[in-house]
Amino acid sequence: MNFTWSDASYYLPEAVILFAAFGAIITDLVFKGRANHGFVLAKVIGGLLIAGTLCIMRPPVGEHMIFGQMMVVDSLSHFFRLMFIGITLVAVLFSYSSREIMGRDRENKGEYYALLMFLCFGMMAMASAVDLVMLMLSIELVSLTSYILAGYARYSLRSSEAAMKYVLWGAVSSGLMLFGMSILYGLTGATGYAEIGAALRDSTGNELALLVSVLFIMAGIGYKISAVPFHFWTPDVYEGAPTPVTAMFAAGPKAAGFALMIRFFYTVFVTEGLVALEWIQWPWILAILAAVTMTWGNLAAMKQENVKRLLAYSSIAHVGYLLMGFVLLSVSGLQAILFYLIIYAIMTLGSFLIVIALNNRLPSEDLSGYRGLGFREPLIGVAMFIFLISLVGLPPTAGFVAKLYLFTAVIEAGMWWLALIAVLNSVISLYYYMRIIRAMYFEKGPEGAGGLGLARMHLALIILLVVPTIVFGLAWGPVKEFADKGMGVLVG
Repeated sequence: MNFTWSDASYYLPEAVILFAAFGAIITDLVFKGRANHGFVLAKVIGGLLIAGTLCIMRPPVGEHMIFGQMMVVDSLSHFFRLMFIGITLVAVLFSYSSREIMGRDRENKGEYYALLMFLCFGMMAMASAVDLVMLMLSIELVSLTSYILAGYARYSLRSSEAAMKYVLWGAVSSGLMLFGMSILYGLTGATGYAEIGAALRDSTGNELALLVSVLFIMAGIGYKISAVPFHFWTPDVYEGAPTPVTAMFAAGPKAAGFALMIRFFYTVFVTEGLVALEWIQWPWILAILAAVTMTWGNLAAMKQENVKRLLAYSSIAHVGYLLMGFVLLSVSGLQAILFYLIIYAIMTLGSFLIVIALNNRLPSEDLSGYRGLGFREPLIGVAMFIFLISLVGLPPTAGFVAKLYLFTAVIEAGMWWLALIAVLNSVISLYYYMRIIRAMYFEKGPEGAGGLGLARMHLALIILLVVPTIVFGLAWGPVKEFADKGMGVLVG
């Protein structure tokens, strides 16, 4: 393996993120009092903005293998780089006005912001990894920081429980994935994706061993993205973790999991003559997994009273929708996944932001606490309505366009039954999303209750996320073009 300084030039955004994370830790140690928080926040936001600017100013041309052929910088990694930077920036701003994270004194929170930056760095590495060793390292970085963030509210028993469950099941999923990777390495003698794919094309037999390997790897990935039956940790962790952390989990690591799936499976298994995949009917397995995931997520969400738990099951259902685009590994399906991930991140972050804003003022996260809020806080009510109908997939929101592309890709693949199940599930989701709207507009709130006096930062961010939810439902061309370019090198 040869490492050259030219490799570092392609890795500047990640380097900036890493330096900003360490800078936040050092600043937290040097400065004390309220000045500490301002300096740390400025360093983190500055690092994210610089990294994003570098990505925009220097988009990759072609495919650049770096760090001993273990990572790649191409259009797909560029797409996810920008996405993860944007999600982390919004999460940082979420946290600034969150009492769950900051408490009352706002002092010495550098380690929290540093963890968010390490999480962002790990997700970017997951999207760029083209070697099993680098893939596992990046997954563990994301996992370890996620465990700590889930239990960040250390005086909360609920948060501690969430972190413990996350650690235990995360260790199991990592073990399963490592077991599957070890079998794959034994079959091929390689750790690089391209080398593994070439070895599988040239080999004959070993179908059973390959099947076991793929199933174990898929089980590990299924845990990361919360696909049924590996979803059981999600509601408890989402409910127990601080709400800004939950918002980050719902948007960031899920997208990183799909980045991993797309690059790994497309590079390794989309090859002519790979008899093992035909033998196990992989498209049908994925189709059934998608159908079960979306159905279970929606049905379980119907009876939830806690809003965070309801949105957790909703996120499981959306994983099912995303898996539809993955069924046949077609170009249109994978492009639809990338487009849907952008829209899903916007509407999920928006809905969780409203939960964060209300958590600062309401005594409960249950639906009963949302009664009458549509009249007490008109902006919140309208914004929540827009985010929820976008999650359902109703026009003229961006969620409608995103689901339309996914459903179209599935229909083009000839799986009408899967598209029909997805449509029926969207109808089911309308019920539990509208339960929130009913509580806000059609149920009477406390007598004499007035406005909640929400943080200006939260109100500004809510508006910032509402606008693209509507605009991208009417003029989605540039976003879809960006998503299509993300798959350019991989499918070109």
